[in-house]
Amino acid sequence: MKNRFLALSLAGLMLASCGTKKTSTNDLAVNTPIETTLDLVNINEDRVPVTIDPGRFTVDKVTYRLPKVVQGTYAVSDFGKYVDDIKAYDYDGKEMAINHVDTNTWTISNAKELDKITYLVNDTFDIEENGGIGHETPFSPSGTNIEENNYVLNLHGFIGYFDSLKTNQYKVDITSPSEFVRTGALQEISSKTSEDGSTTTTSYLAHKYFEVTDNPLMFGDLDVETFQVGDIKIVLSVYSPSKTHSAKTLKETVFKMMEAQKAYLGDVNSTPRYDIFLYLSEGKEDSPKGFGALEHHTSTVVVFPDDMSASFLNKNMIDVVSHEFFHIVTPLSVHSEDVQYFDYNNPTFSKHLWMYEGVTEYFATLFQVNQGLVDDSSFYSTIMEKINGSRQMDDSMSFTIMSENVIKEPYKDQYLNVYQKGALIGMCIDILMREESDGNRGVLSLMKELSNKYGKEKPFEDDKLIDEIVAMTYPSLGDFFEMHVIGDVPIDYNAFFAKVGLEIGEGKVEGNYIIMDEAPIVDGDPEKQVIFFTEKVAENSFWVEQGVKPNDILKSVGGKPMNFQNANVILQEIYTWTPGQDIDVVVVRDGEEINIKTKVTKTYVSGMGILEKKDATDAEKALREAWLRG
Repeated sequence: MKNRFLALSLAGLMLASCGTKKTSTNDLAVNTPIETTLDLVNINEDRVPVTIDPGRFTVDKVTYRLPKVVQGTYAVSDFGKYVDDIKAYDYDGKEMAINHVDTNTWTISNAKELDKITYLVNDTFDIEENGGIGHETPFSPSGTNIEENNYVLNLHGFIGYFDSLKTNQYKVDITSPSEFVRTGALQEISSKTSEDGSTTTTSYLAHKYFEVTDNPLMFGDLDVETFQVGDIKIVLSVYSPSKTHSAKTLKETVFKMMEAQKAYLGDVNSTPRYDIFLYLSEGKEDSPKGFGALEHHTSTVVVFPDDMSASFLNKNMIDVVSHEFFHIVTPLSVHSEDVQYFDYNNPTFSKHLWMYEGVTEYFATLFQVNQGLVDDSSFYSTIMEKINGSRQMDDSMSFTIMSENVIKEPYKDQYLNVYQKGALIGMCIDILMREESDGNRGVLSLMKELSNKYGKEKPFEDDKLIDEIVAMTYPSLGDFFEMHVIGDVPIDYNAFFAKVGLEIGEGKVEGNYIIMDEAPIVDGDPEKQVIFFTEKVAENSFWVEQGVKPNDILKSVGGKPMNFQNANVILQEIYTWTPGQDIDVVVVRDGEEINIKTKVTKTYVSGMGILEKKDATDAEKALREAWLRG
């Protein structure tokens, strides 16, 4: 989802540390680091004290900002809203005038006398509205948390930048209780414990402000597992307030997922270390509500509910974290100038969310069938869900126009379509390239070619990307882009499925054990405090085979009594059942208990789905195999 920085000239600046004058040039290697401190010990009414010491200025006026927008969120966050009691001090320790220009901006005159800035930072988790998606607070994985035993330190929420110093180094000192577990993607340079052993100050180095925003940390009562996946060191950090989940219980799922992703990506350059920070929300009024993840170059921050069942959490980790890891391809390796030279206060956005988020989501879906984590029918079911989801959005909106204007009305309300139609655009490009190349090239090979051409430090020109892709591939892609990505013509997915011997049609399609037509097949009776099956159960082949009927009461699952308090957790478990799994379910009909002990088999329902064509040719089947497993 994110990441950029804006390089500006350092001409005319002289820096000093701790009052000692030191001349600086434009050579970034000799710049004095901006010294910042976060105090997690002396919390002031749930606010973290922050000090910024930039060194000595030789200009008369400076501007200090916190980000309005951070990379990858495609929404206004206004981190300046969470700053209280900001003060500026001169070298004699006297308070200076500081002008609050707007929500995220402060200016200081007579800056040659400026020694440091101090302020207090509120966290965003406490006051979220629907997780910040399309609302007034940051999306939870981009936000901040200040609790007695947990700190989510997305540093863009604590540390700002001077307009003229974004390419300077930052030294970040964080003082915390010594018993805290400290984990982070930022380069650690030292650690010192106080004489009484109660506190530890850990120092980190960022080579520019971009690295401050790109490397989250998490401190507190954490569970951490470190393991290797090929040549990548994985650091999994988990905060579970109930201790229901741990890094150890999630380790196998993450290992298998990332091992499969590495195999799928092949020779795509990857990072030597990848951090996963998982915060599990208690579900209280002041708990975070924006569930999902935010990617960085070498890490991702994930927020999910703590009351998720283990199986449901594992499934979501595969779906969500795999998406974030695939961002190492785009936009982290293939991106436009809008990304490379990101302006945190007045950002512009690329036209190519179909690629940044859409192709990434497509990879996160396709790799699972490609590497045998799911079978073909499950993959088709997911694709059909995306088709149905995209049609609930504005299917006639130009994707490039929406992308370029994503934080404005009416486009911002269509953002979630990047994970639906955006992924389907990636699928259509993949099938077209497979068809044109006799199965030898696809969208992954295209992204590898673009990555080799550009890479992390060389952006493409936004207006030229599509023409470049067409020149690198086939004219048919040009027609597709013109009609369905730049243009506003809805995609006829059947035309693409036909190329691989498939079709959308009415029939028996793979279903789920608890969800049909996007709704549960159970309901609740508040008076009797029972959960019962609805009429829909009669259309679900698995439950029909077990003899379950409408109005049967779901009494227990796996020995756990079913009630209103734990219904959500148990239904999540049913949602993640897999064929071959042993189950033990008790239902009640007319006061009589019926025990169902069996192995889970696939379930089928009647409806629209992606089906194999009866008259599919051998060539179409071969192309399908190249598409799914090539």
